[in-house]
Amino acid sequence: MPRPTTEAKLIEAMSEMDIIDAHEHLGPEQERLDTRVDALQLFSHYCRTDLICAGMTPEQYDSLTDVSIRLEQRWAAFRPFLPHIRHCSYARPAFEAAREFYGFDDVNDDTYQALSERMGVDNTPGIYRRILRDRCRIRTALTQCGRIVSDGGLLTSLLHMGTYADVESAEQIEQRAAELCTTVTALEDYVEVVRKGLTQWKDEGVVGIKMASTPACEPAKDERAAARAFALIRSGIDVEPDTKATLSNYLMHEMLDMCAELDLVVAVHMGMWGDFRTLDPQWMIAVLPQHPDTRFDLYHMGMPWVRVAGVIGKNNPNAWMNLCWTHIISPRMTVSALDEYIDLVPLNKIIGFGGDYSSRCVEKVFGHLKMARENIAEVLARRIDRGQMGFDQAVEICRLWLYETPKQVYRLKV
Repeated sequence: MPRPTTEAKLIEAMSEMDIIDAHEHLGPEQERLDTRVDALQLFSHYCRTDLICAGMTPEQYDSLTDVSIRLEQRWAAFRPFLPHIRHCSYARPAFEAAREFYGFDDVNDDTYQALSERMGVDNTPGIYRRILRDRCRIRTALTQCGRIVSDGGLLTSLLHMGTYADVESAEQIEQRAAELCTTVTALEDYVEVVRKGLTQWKDEGVVGIKMASTPACEPAKDERAAARAFALIRSGIDVEPDTKATLSNYLMHEMLDMCAELDLVVAVHMGMWGDFRTLDPQWMIAVLPQHPDTRFDLYHMGMPWVRVAGVIGKNNPNAWMNLCWTHIISPRMTVSALDEYIDLVPLNKIIGFGGDYSSRCVEKVFGHLKMARENIAEVLARRIDRGQMGFDQAVEICRLWLYETPKQVYRLKV
């Protein structure tokens, strides 16, 4: 028998490691149990982008997971597009899930019905544990689903900065104050509402908040302008979007400082999504030095600006580079960028994996993790084979990226 390659040996070593999944959108398991699943669920979520790019209309896509429509009819609508997306990296986790969890080597005309039946039979309590813990060895997944969830420790929550930083109306201000049993008459009162809210989140197990790198991040906070904006909104009159943005920017910076005080991480979406020009990593360049005691987890390598994001990580000791989502956006771009990141940033500033899926297709976390192991192994194996590092050193790097660093950054007790 041929000897295993260096890559294969690294993949095997990683398959025996505990994992911290550093970014998901998984809701409580009951959400999945309440969903009637079938084979087409495996091609939901990110596959939407590729299907529509291949020519499917948004309305056709929406009908694919509408279980009030007969499965045969939905499959007939999906089938012409499958050959066009089959080899896209978004689709691969669907095929990996069909094989790993349901025993089907392919999803096609001959298998989709039996696969759907098997998925329905297996959609029972404990499915998260069977997939995440038993098959993926995930100790906990950091999830952002708009509320606090735990599912027995399998999930650890982050919540969105906009919950407090986005202020639209006087009614919204009063509602937020009432929820925390306090009153608000001026901006400084509302800042204390925010502080009380973040403290409550922390007490309930939240480990971080989420924001995005946008043009609104860059200006320094202006307290006087924010106070005027707050007074106008609280008065109940309609205000211009720029006025709301002034207040939001001020509150964002206040919250970033509060996160340092409360030991919460700030996760930052950078790049890749919709009009990604508005999510350029460069908007964070002015923000990071203003909050040196706050830990920032920079998502998605800033794709497609992977080099810009890498340099931001190199220059800021309070920034970590998170490879969540990247392995299925583009394995090639991820491999290339990760190889450069080893040169650019200290090894303990890289977080290796986050599946970035919703409850509907939790099975695909497995396939994404498999791709992540392959990408990491490819990068490190080249360096081993060139004599730049030893095999044992590479294994420790894998453990650092997949477990130790996210555990340390998020202060996880797993």
